[in-house]
Amino acid sequence: MKTIVTWLLAACALLLVAYLYPGVQVQSFTSALIAAFVIGLFNMVLRPILVLLTLPVTLITLGLFLFVINALLFWAAASVLDGFHVNGFGAALLGSLIYSAIMLVVDAAVKSLLSR
Repeated sequence: MKTIVTWLLAACALLLVAYLYPGVQVQSFTSALIAAFVIGLFNMVLRPILVLLTLPVTLITLGLFLFVINALLFWAAASVLDGFHVNGFGAALLGSLIYSAIMLVVDAAVKSLLSR
């Protein structure tokens, strides 16, 4: 149940990012659902590999390179989907930051509401 609620709220968060920032476009709620699934899948599968491969760069930049990894995954998800579009790397960076901030709030809310 928690996974489904988080997935639906992640799609809503993606729609909110598209509403707040014009560099990210989402055509419909269905596209947002698919994009949220793909972003989650990329974060679960590809992100650990990329973090491990870029560990020296991440250490040198004191962790700031993780923002680049997040933006690349956000941009990659947009490049493989039809109803989700990002206008370049800068838009992916800002869009992924907004999305991450919203998802922090969503995760905290879901955790507090469904733990009762």
